[in-house]
Amino acid sequence: MTGLQDIADRGLVLLGCGKMGSAMLAGWLDRGVPPEAVHVIEPAPSDWLRGSGVGIGGDLPERPAVLLVAVKPQMMEEALPGAAGFGGGGTLVISVAAGTPLARFEAAFGPGTPVVRAMPNTPAAVGRGITAIVGNAAAGAGHLDLAEALLKAVGQVVRLEGEGQMDAVTAVSGSGPAYVFHLIETLAAAGEAEGLSPELAMALARATVGGAGQLAEDAAEDPGQLRRNVTSPNGTTQAALEVLMDAESGFPALLRRAVHAAAERSRELGRG
Repeated sequence: MTGLQDIADRGLVLLGCGKMGSAMLAGWLDRGVPPEAVHVIEPAPSDWLRGSGVGIGGDLPERPAVLLVAVKPQMMEEALPGAAGFGGGGTLVISVAAGTPLARFEAAFGPGTPVVRAMPNTPAAVGRGITAIVGNAAAGAGHLDLAEALLKAVGQVVRLEGEGQMDAVTAVSGSGPAYVFHLIETLAAAGEAEGLSPELAMALARATVGGAGQLAEDAAEDPGQLRRNVTSPNGTTQAALEVLMDAESGFPALLRRAVHAAAERSRELGRG
């Protein structure tokens, strides 16, 4: 992993170790980051964290290679002042906190501090996440490479052209898993309405969405072609798609409204 030796020598501080922090930490340890190089600040450590071999609380390295901020946005005001001493340029600050702009971290850690803002999503818990990253002016190519290497421990990583894209990313991939989970819920409920048992309807919905997602990611064809491949003229799929693809009430209009609402809320959170 790029930057592994620097982390092994200087350490990594993880501020917050809930579900996302734990997923990342498990990925780092699997990829060879020495447990003794990781120092976690977490007021309520899980049993898994206690048994992971990493340092919890106690003395922290003075100038770690990375400080990764994984606390919830509403806890930021309480958490950041205690970590402000890591600012000044010697430590790369990476944030996975939703709705918290780069400027907030620059104000907390001071000028010259390299900061990378990242937006992962919950499939990171099974190593299938996707994370978008963007750096501030002080974050050079090496800092972005290190952030990407760390975040690849839980899935794919993409780089943004600018921080202005982060609200749209939040609305598509950050919040997107919830849209898919709701699709599973509603698809199963529709199956029940057609006479299936709840257990069978849910099993069919889960496997269908999971399998179709894997096919969409692995196939050479784009999703539009995959859709056409399974749609026979005047068949059952076409009958359903005529409802789902309706310009006024179908998926296109509904998802545009949903994603826009999420993006707008992300902008509001960023303004504080």
